[in-house]
Amino acid sequence: MKGISRMKWLGGIRAPIVAMSLAFFGVPNGSAAQAPRFQLELEAGPVWQSRNDVEIPNDGTATRFSLSDVAGTGAWPAARIYLTWQFSESQSVRLLYAPLSVTETGTLQAPTDFAGSRYAGGSEVEATYKFNSYRASYRWRFHAGAQSSAWVGLTAKIRDASIALSQGSVTSTKDDVGFVPLIHIAVSRTVGPGWHLAFDADALAGGPGRAIDATLKAGYDLGERWSLRAGYRTVEGGADVESVYNFAWLHYGAVSILWRL
Repeated sequence: MKGISRMKWLGGIRAPIVAMSLAFFGVPNGSAAQAPRFQLELEAGPVWQSRNDVEIPNDGTATRFSLSDVAGTGAWPAARIYLTWQFSESQSVRLLYAPLSVTETGTLQAPTDFAGSRYAGGSEVEATYKFNSYRASYRWRFHAGAQSSAWVGLTAKIRDASIALSQGSVTSTKDDVGFVPLIHIAVSRTVGPGWHLAFDADALAGGPGRAIDATLKAGYDLGERWSLRAGYRTVEGGADVESVYNFAWLHYGAVSILWRL
């Protein structure tokens, strides 16, 4: 989430994530599976928020308030697109574009100081929350079995985030564009003829914040090139630094179609 560029690397996080994922899916040894050269996945579905706490700036001069109380919990439409290039037997690069923008009208429970402006309590205010994510992941497939595959890697994320309030002639906005390094882990396992489970996560925690984007999907192969998937995604995290306090928890119902070449 926002402002995580100052997070410290937790050196021991990779091994526990890999171990838990492999234990969950029971990855066996087996013969190497041939990965498709290119994959394109289009995902869409509703998104809800169960938490979105904001204080800007985070230096004692502003008011901490719940953006989810003002804007509501949703649902709103969301979508994302993945493009994966398998450039060798065990290595791939994956690109992601995941836009999200929500604008709703609600009521602040009390007078609120936000980003240098004061907003009256008990009166309508327009709230906007934007969080666009652009990512590039390097993935190493360290296991390729007859029934399962597993990847680990690094993700470079660019966040384009913004929170804004507007009430009458009073308007203020906090924009935040920055770079976030994440650890990538993914596991896929066949569970029946044409059926598979897929777990995927980009995550890192430490320093003044954390970022977690994880999904679990069940998929069905429509043929050699096409698959349908559906499942649940959670995006949680934020930052606690002098310029901003913001922690949000988003929940997605994800349905996607995947094309392989």
